[in-house]
Amino acid sequence: MVTKTRKSGTASTGATASASPLSGAIKDSAQQIWLAGLGAFSKAQAEGGKAFETLVKEGLSMQRKTQAVAEERINEATQRMTNMASDIGSKAAGQWDKLENIFEDRVAKALNKLGVPSARDIEALIERIDALSAAVAGDSGKTVKAAAPRKAAAPKSAAKAAPKEAGAKPARKAPARARKAA
Repeated sequence: MVTKTRKSGTASTGATASASPLSGAIKDSAQQIWLAGLGAFSKAQAEGGKAFETLVKEGLSMQRKTQAVAEERINEATQRMTNMASDIGSKAAGQWDKLENIFEDRVAKALNKLGVPSARDIEALIERIDALSAAVAGDSGKTVKAAAPRKAAAPKSAAKAAPKEAGAKPARKAPARARKAA
C-alpha cells in the first residue's frame, strides 16, 4: 500500500503536499501497530509455555473439584435409594407377615370346621393322658419308671395318631372334654 501511495503522489504534486504529512502519520501508526503485534506475539511465545502450564494446573484442580462434587452427589443419591429400598422392603415384609397371619387364621378356621384338632387340643390331650397314666400307675402299684417310657412315647404316637383319627367324631369330643376337665 505504501508504494501505491507514492506513485499516486508523484503523479500529482498538489495531492502529495497535503497527503504527505497525513500519509506519513498513517504509515508511522501502522508500523507501530505492526511492531506491537510482533512484540505481543514474541511475548506470547516466550510466556505461552508458562501460561499453558498454569492453565493445565488450573484445569486439573477444577476437574478434581468437580469429580469430588459429583462423587458426593452420587453417594447422596445412593444413600437415598438405599434408604428408600430398605423402607420398601420393611413395608413389604410387614405386608407379608399380615398376609401370612391371615392365611394361618383361615387355615386354622377351616381345619376347625372340619373337626381337625389344633396343636393346643393335642397338647391338652397329651397332658390328660399323662395325668391318667400317672393315676393308673399309682392305683395298680406299678412304679413311676414303668410309666415314664410311655410318657416319652405318648407325644410321638399321639401326634402321629391325631391326623389319622381327625375325621372321627370321638376325636372332636375329646378336645371339648379335655377343655372342660382343665
